Amino acid sequence: MRTLARRTRGTGPLALVAALLGLMLLLAPSASAAGGLSDAAATLKKGQVYVAPTMLDRFSQAQADALTKKIEKADKPIFIAVVPDAANKDTVLTDLRTLVGIDGVYGVWRGNSGFLARADRGAMGVGVADRIGGAVSRADKGDINATLNDFVDQAAPQTKGTGVNHSTSIAWVIIPVVLVALAGAGVFFLFRRAKKRKEEQARAELEQLRRVVDEDITAFGTELERLDFSPGASDADDAQRTDYSRALDSYETSKRLMNEAKKPDDVKQVTEAIEDGRFALATLAARREKRPLPERRPPCFMDPRHGPSVKDVDWAPAGGAARSVPVCQADADRVAAGLDPAVRTVDTEYGPQPYWNAGPAYAPYAGGYYSSFGGGLLPGLLVGTVLGSMMSEPAYAAAPMMESHHGYQDQYDGGDYTGADFNAADFSGSDWSGGGDFGGGGDDW
Repeated sequence: MRTLARRTRGTGPLALVAALLGLMLLLAPSASAAGGLSDAAATLKKGQVYVAPTMLDRFSQAQADALTKKIEKADKPIFIAVVPDAANKDTVLTDLRTLVGIDGVYGVWRGNSGFLARADRGAMGVGVADRIGGAVSRADKGDINATLNDFVDQAAPQTKGTGVNHSTSIAWVIIPVVLVALAGAGVFFLFRRAKKRKEEQARAELEQLRRVVDEDITAFGTELERLDFSPGASDADDAQRTDYSRALDSYETSKRLMNEAKKPDDVKQVTEAIEDGRFALATLAARREKRPLPERRPPCFMDPRHGPSVKDVDWAPAGGAARSVPVCQADADRVAAGLDPAVRTVDTEYGPQPYWNAGPAYAPYAGGYYSSFGGGLLPGLLVGTVLGSMMSEPAYAAAPMMESHHGYQDQYDGGDYTGADFNAADFSGSDWSGGGDFGGGGDDW
């Protein structure tokens, strides 16, 4: 089976690992020590898909192999187990997560009870795995193969981190020994690597955002030119010149701030400047055309490049519930005619996606555009999207707007080896989605 490329945290110098290899083997738990649950965990560390022998008549080995290949191709920390009703319905997900010891997305099909999914915050936004799991369960109505494949298809684009290096997972057995041997130096090494990797991720996200924001700045500049306003014209008054100066200053400020940006959060100031400048342009246009001055409204939700919105319309994103969103007149007309609005899409590794589903890097991008309209507006607009799930976290509301939040101690990312060091509260949520009898409570399958 292909070994997925992934760096691990805190494994220590290779020489020390080699020296303690014998100790690792002594400390490594037996795969059969705790019955089926340990077998499942051992298999998930190797192949990310486990099927209990008693469930092979409902989900074949060939289907499991195909699902494994799909997860490997996606290169995401997604773990799937198909277990009988004998698995403890209240603890099977948390127990598996503890035994596997990898920050990721976990899904379990349990006997006749259906499918349930949970995820660490380092791998996926709060509640997203639960929402996707419930949706695929309802859609596939008891078809295990269809449910699991649909779940992986929908979860992979929204999963952070990469696949895990199975060959090094045993190294976590010796971490307590390493930390005792190295004391404070080992802890420093652990967090230094974590900091370095987060910095690398931030640089990559900033470059991704830079291309998108540069397009927005260019579109703003084009609108400035199209207005064809001359401050010295005989029909220009002081109010018009003030609007034009404000728009021009915002344009220059947005270019400067984008050039100076060092991290993704810096983009928030750039889109704040663009939003302010676009409203100044709208005000200037109204003055020149002798129309009533526009109300200060949020940008068009479909694409902030459309400028300030003119009204709210009821609209639902793909697979989501309807909500009232601010839109420009052109998009309002499209929605009224039953057509798709002109949504702002950005390039991702999974192809073009709406900016609200393109990943957490776009939180500061969206946040800057809506920062003048209250902190509660944008999360409400984004309910059911990737950014909406991230903004629903309690830590989001308690911290500066649009900062990154990975949950517990901001320590781990998807695919990292954590052992039992994870927040079990992340796995709380709704009940099983398939009906049927929950069965007994033992884990010996």
